[in-house]
Amino acid sequence: MPGDDAATTPALTAAEQRFDRVRRTASLFAGPALFALILLLPPGGLSPEALRLAAVLGWVIVYWVGEAIPIPATALLGPVLCVLLGVAEPAAVLAPFAHPIVFLFLGSFLLAEGMIVHRLNERLALTILSVRWLVARPGRLAVAVGLIPLSVSMWISDSATTAMVYPILLGILATFRGRAPEPDGRRFETGLLLTISYAALIGGVGTPVGTPPNLIGIGMLDRIAGHRILFVQWMFLAVPILVVEAACMFLLLRFLFPPSRETDPEEVAVYVRRRRAERGRFSRGEKNALFAFLVAVVLWVVPGLVASIAGPQSDLYKLCERHIPEGVASLVAALLLFFLPVDWKARRFTLEWSDALRIDWGTILLFGGGMSLGQQIFATGLAGAVSEAAVSALGMPGPWLLVVVAIVLSIALSELASNTASANVMLPLMIGLAQASGAAVVPVAVAACLASSFGFMLPVSTPPNAIIYGSGRVPLPRMMATGIVFDIVGAFAVWLTVRLAAVWMGW
Repeated sequence: MPGDDAATTPALTAAEQRFDRVRRTASLFAGPALFALILLLPPGGLSPEALRLAAVLGWVIVYWVGEAIPIPATALLGPVLCVLLGVAEPAAVLAPFAHPIVFLFLGSFLLAEGMIVHRLNERLALTILSVRWLVARPGRLAVAVGLIPLSVSMWISDSATTAMVYPILLGILATFRGRAPEPDGRRFETGLLLTISYAALIGGVGTPVGTPPNLIGIGMLDRIAGHRILFVQWMFLAVPILVVEAACMFLLLRFLFPPSRETDPEEVAVYVRRRRAERGRFSRGEKNALFAFLVAVVLWVVPGLVASIAGPQSDLYKLCERHIPEGVASLVAALLLFFLPVDWKARRFTLEWSDALRIDWGTILLFGGGMSLGQQIFATGLAGAVSEAAVSALGMPGPWLLVVVAIVLSIALSELASNTASANVMLPLMIGLAQASGAAVVPVAVAACLASSFGFMLPVSTPPNAIIYGSGRVPLPRMMATGIVFDIVGAFAVWLTVRLAAVWMGW
């Protein structure tokens, strides 16, 4: 999820604050200690470079999970240690920071910032809520509230999406505060808050730019395994997962948190109309941001459609791939924001550089650092050695059992660390294990990538959970109990979709 590490801090209890302090302090010292311990171990058949890289990975993983220092800073620590210890040449270690997908990240973040600055995303939310059928009954209101983050987080970070919908939802809740009896009204409030958090997480898997693990997986498959997944191909794979997860989410939350019969849909409609009236007509900035976004979507989607219709060997597709790859397409659309004026006389444009400074540069660094370490894991032979040891200890796992392992481990890790860190840790490991066991690499990697985005149980698992937990209206036991059910449903949805995609796409 973009913004994973710049999340809003949840309102922790005193006990949770103490635990968080102990966790960070312990990991601060445990990382260097593990680093030194691994360096002192006998090589065990590893090359000197592979052993030193193993020590670096031990330190980095402890810091990523324990958050001893900011996670993006840890992403820089790994490559720096690799250069200092002579694991590889500086050019090889630092090259992934300029991988084309980094610029796809950069462009998508700038486009999202343009929408946020001019509040285009808020207008979209209010437009959905103004559909009378959706808010005619309390049960439908939950669907309307969920549709907003589901659609928006496909293109904008889940944390920004949740932060956008959260105050709107609080305003809606205020319209029927006091009308619904306890505990009926409280349960419905909890359900609506969980809806926007879970919908933001689910929506992020729908496109490559929806959440960082998607692009990390695509980038590692391209750079390490030599397999490229196009924008449209990813959507063909991920949108079915989104639909299944969303349907299960609405049904389950309706069952666990039934709507209050006392809520008045007309009051909600009045509130939404008032908010839309305050927004007024489309501003020039909103029109420009919408235009740039539509340009990006067209440039992202068209090459994949050309490949699907004319074939990947056609001259037209090769022309698109050569001149407008996805990373460049992202930058073309983002740069439009710096050219399209909102006030020509004052020379003010849709996006100023002061706005651009607010994008999530930390996630970009985290992506580059993870790609760098992932590449060195294979270049030094560490991945092969670890994978062979795992295959020797566990036997030759079947390809679909390996997919299950990738899903379960990725979800478990994403509950404890950011989904971006989880993807950076799990993807090289699972790619190496798939190669060593002779299984198809792509299904295993895609499964690990998708599962890394599913962290529903804890406030620390993901920024959307932290934001709604900070409201004080979502009890932790309810979040955990509901979250574990969604983890199980998500795991099954990923496994089934990846298996069907393997047949359809010939993986």
